[in-house]
Amino acid sequence: MSNGISGKDKEQDYNHRHWLAEEEKIYALWEKAYNPGGQEQIDRLTKQGKKPIRKLIKQLIDPDTKFLELSRGAGFGINYETDMDVPSAGLVTGLGKIHGNWVVVIANDSRVKAGAYYPINCKKHLRAQDIANQCGLPCIYIGDSAGGFLPMQDRVFPGQGQFGRFFYNMSRMSAKGLKQYTLSTGGNTAGGAYTVYLACESIMIDKLSYSFLGGPPMVKSAIGEVVSMEDLGGARIHTSISGGADHFVSSQDEGIQKLRELLSYDPSQKLFIDRRPTIPPKVADDHIYKVMPIDPYRSINVREIIAAIADDSQFSEYKSNYSTGRGDNILCGKIFLKGIPVGIVAGNGIGVIFVDAARKAAEWVIRCCTQKIPILYIQNSPGYMVGTEEEYAGIGKYGSNMVRAGACANVPKIQWVIGPDHGAANYGMCGRAYDPNFIFNTMRGRTSVMSGRTAGNILTSLERANAKKNGKEMDEEALKNFEKMMVEKYSNESHPFYTEARLYHDGTIPFKDCRDILATAFEVSLLKAIPESNFGNFKF
Repeated sequence: MSNGISGKDKEQDYNHRHWLAEEEKIYALWEKAYNPGGQEQIDRLTKQGKKPIRKLIKQLIDPDTKFLELSRGAGFGINYETDMDVPSAGLVTGLGKIHGNWVVVIANDSRVKAGAYYPINCKKHLRAQDIANQCGLPCIYIGDSAGGFLPMQDRVFPGQGQFGRFFYNMSRMSAKGLKQYTLSTGGNTAGGAYTVYLACESIMIDKLSYSFLGGPPMVKSAIGEVVSMEDLGGARIHTSISGGADHFVSSQDEGIQKLRELLSYDPSQKLFIDRRPTIPPKVADDHIYKVMPIDPYRSINVREIIAAIADDSQFSEYKSNYSTGRGDNILCGKIFLKGIPVGIVAGNGIGVIFVDAARKAAEWVIRCCTQKIPILYIQNSPGYMVGTEEEYAGIGKYGSNMVRAGACANVPKIQWVIGPDHGAANYGMCGRAYDPNFIFNTMRGRTSVMSGRTAGNILTSLERANAKKNGKEMDEEALKNFEKMMVEKYSNESHPFYTEARLYHDGTIPFKDCRDILATAFEVSLLKAIPESNFGNFKF
């Protein structure tokens, strides 16, 4: 006798429970980021008269607003030879509103290796500055750092993408009119001192903040002078004698108040696009959880996903009847996302990109640029179709057009990874190498050159071919184990936590938060005028 529950309902319930369980792992990762060192480190801060950095940020931003923290999973599992994890890369970075204006916050968490910079810390710091520069936002630095991690100096000091680039960026952004503000809440030593000196306005805290090019031990070693930290580079020295800092305060709380005061004089921001009133989606809040298949390589109807983020669940599809069955592996069209008009390029079905789909996508990106509409790439593609039929039809040419269109598009672009993200499709769908304003991943996303299954098969075939070429007999059991090892390697390295740890995207986010986060990302990306796009030499 039937219990009245359809197979579809059962599957949706199973999907729902699976994704909720998967997303518990996100919250567990965030908890590790929020509490490095546990209560012992919080007690240490309290004795120093300091608060955990995220509490300071909460005080800084406008009441009843949210701080969009980025890359909380950075630094986990990297396992540098000198140490283990660098939780959240020892930095808190993200977007917050102060007096109604968006800012980028870059704050050292001194509970992580005394705020010292490892290679991943440098990468995260620079990524936050890139966001500020790309979106035209002011930067706020909350500095408390031991400087570069000396045992790894060759990987943090001299290169273009390393420590010194922070100060180059501060200088260039300030010259462009993007304000740089620093609140020093601890040590700013050696190169780190420039965070104080290069700021448009900087604040130091009495008997808590220190800034010097060389600390007391270095001074004694270099010139034999014995001096205390306070007398060498304390708040009073730099605000009343050297002039290296601008504002003297007595506590972190007073420093936050001063920061808010300084920012209150900044002009109001405006969006460079017409925004309509927000209309909630017609579908339930948990819709994505139900319709998103568990297997990343299973076909999906991406229209169902779009319905969960679009205002009124409305999607105005472009060329919906074009080469159905092939061209519809990429869906294009427009939605309103919390009132913001957004162009969509979305992987559909199993996501393999055929010639017709590539041609349609490139054409649509150009149209969005002509209309100066931002683009959301919903990435769910394992790659471009291979084989003689597609090669003869021009998959390389039209796939390249997709790549060129994304590379040259000057409208804001955001990639949202909800499935496979492999091979050249990562490029054509605007992966990290193509400078999207933001990339957000989900627990279903998988980013690597190819899937684990494909990699295992190819590498095993190569091993077998090499053995045959050298006249050797293959141990089939060993080959089977090798294939299994390769599948596991690629599967692990494509996981969103692995890629977030290395800053290949800006955060792994729960499905229920995707609409809000994507809308926020588009809002801050549209605070800067959109330039014209020039696409160079297309091959038609």
